[in-house]
Amino acid sequence: MTRRALHYVLKIGDRNKNIKFFRDLLGMKVLRHEEFHEMCQAQCNGPYDGKWSKTMIGYGPENENFVLELTYNYGIGNYKLGNDLLSIRIESKLAYENISKQKDVFFMHKNPECIVLNSPDGYLFEVFKSDHPLDQPSLITKVSLSTTNVDRSKNYWHNLLGMNLHEGNDKHFIGSFGEQDARLEMVLIAGNQPIRHEKAYGRIAFACPESELSQIQERMLANKQTILTKLVSLDTPGKATVQVVILADPDGHEICFVGDEGFSKLSQMDPNANDLLKQAMETDKSNEWYAKSGAGKQKCE
Repeated sequence: MTRRALHYVLKIGDRNKNIKFFRDLLGMKVLRHEEFHEMCQAQCNGPYDGKWSKTMIGYGPENENFVLELTYNYGIGNYKLGNDLLSIRIESKLAYENISKQKDVFFMHKNPECIVLNSPDGYLFEVFKSDHPLDQPSLITKVSLSTTNVDRSKNYWHNLLGMNLHEGNDKHFIGSFGEQDARLEMVLIAGNQPIRHEKAYGRIAFACPESELSQIQERMLANKQTILTKLVSLDTPGKATVQVVILADPDGHEICFVGDEGFSKLSQMDPNANDLLKQAMETDKSNEWYAKSGAGKQKCE
């Protein structure tokens, strides 16, 4: 079994603010940018019709790094956050020092090793001042999600999906498919609260050989687990076709498994990504249109 972590999907309401945050403040690179005129068959942009875009951003190519997928729906200005995504951890001395120099950035918390701050949409980021080798000075190293039952989550991720466990107790556990992978942390939610995914709900993605996709689907069916999208082929205009199956764990966290053969072609860094994104933002007149209509962009509660 050769599975690896790929990315986490964040819905964003303002591309300009988000690009300034992720690229200019945190020092990530725009890896590729794609525009779509119809909703994704696997609801990659959420349950929304119409035009949307996908921007992959991170510290290096997705075949070697865990990255972020920023999905933008043209008609929506912001999304209500839930308590499902707790935080995303970054280890980067460069990002830490860059944030520290900014006078107009609000820190929720700061000490000599870590800065905690929110993205423009309210997602929580922990930026650790870690020293990595010069060839890879910055990494996204962990995604922390809520669970209502640690043992049940551990059974799902470890026993059903085959994730390796690195540490844990009755309050949390940390796992990954590979030693070099970004870690997934599942944390027991406080006070017996239900998990609220709300409109901002995300999705974590992993790659595996295409031959394993049907096996994953059959295993989930045999164990009466949730499959949101059965094995399907997804096309990206002008690029590779990929095979995917979309699951949901017992707490409703969405999980995408994608066939590595197609995805390795699709996920190649695009040298024109920055220009494509810049062009899309410059020609995006949705803010002006909604302002003139008097309605304003939709706020998804």
